[in-house]
Amino acid sequence: VQLQASGGGLVQAGGSLRLSCAASGHFFSINFMGWYRQAPGNQRELVARVNNSGSTNYADSVKGRFTISRDNAKNTGYLQMNSLKPEDTAVYYCAAEVVTTFTARYWGQGTQVTVSS
Repeated sequence: VQLQASGGGLVQAGGSLRLSCAASGHFFSINFMGWYRQAPGNQRELVARVNNSGSTNYADSVKGRFTISRDNAKNTGYLQMNSLKPEDTAVYYCAAEVVTTFTARYWGQGTQVTVSS
């Protein structure tokens, strides 16, 4: 199982970015997909996650600005980030709990998001 993240970049404060995370390989299902971020000197933190029924939860710092979604037919998750702030600057990682012959969490490579003031 592989997760391929894309969509990071440099944006001015107030701007928007959309991250994508595509899962590939052989698996039965994906229980949840989520996005985490890690800024220099900080621990990795949960940004948002969505389970296979569509239920979502968000970090308080991004509520109302970020929207997580998934396309089950494409095994792809998305994070729409609006009204970006400099404090959103971090490496963003996608993660998914994937069911094969066992259930495990997989991580994608990080994608840098930089928000300039």
